[in-house]
Amino acid sequence: MRMSELPPAQIPLHETADVVTARRAARELCEQLGFGKADQTRLATAVSELTRNVIQYANHGECVIENRSTATHRCIWVQVRDQGAGIANLEQALTDGYSTSGGLGAGLPGTRRLVDQFHIESTPQGTCITIVLTKPL
Repeated sequence: MRMSELPPAQIPLHETADVVTARRAARELCEQLGFGKADQTRLATAVSELTRNVIQYANHGECVIENRSTATHRCIWVQVRDQGAGIANLEQALTDGYSTSGGLGAGLPGTRRLVDQFHIESTPQGTCITIVLTKPL
């Protein structure tokens, strides 16, 4: 099977152990595609943060990790989604230092800085975050 034919990883998110599974899957795909250790750590950290948020705030969701490489670029696409209550103030949640849980408030803004592309949609029916890590071949 060629790298471009690797099936997407679809990880249900129900408990803390699922965060570890998603993080490992992201790191392994990164390694298989030839990303360096720093990029592997960046993506694993971003996936860990997003999936942990699902467990903490929405109780369950899903993480999809997919190879979207082309003839000129290595590309990993990740989507983390839930059907929770959504993020009440998205702009505020993307601000450094803002936290609803008493944490450091670095989660979403930090995740956005770790990846090449970051897109978030949140409604009262749930949140969907897509991140992408790319490197030229």
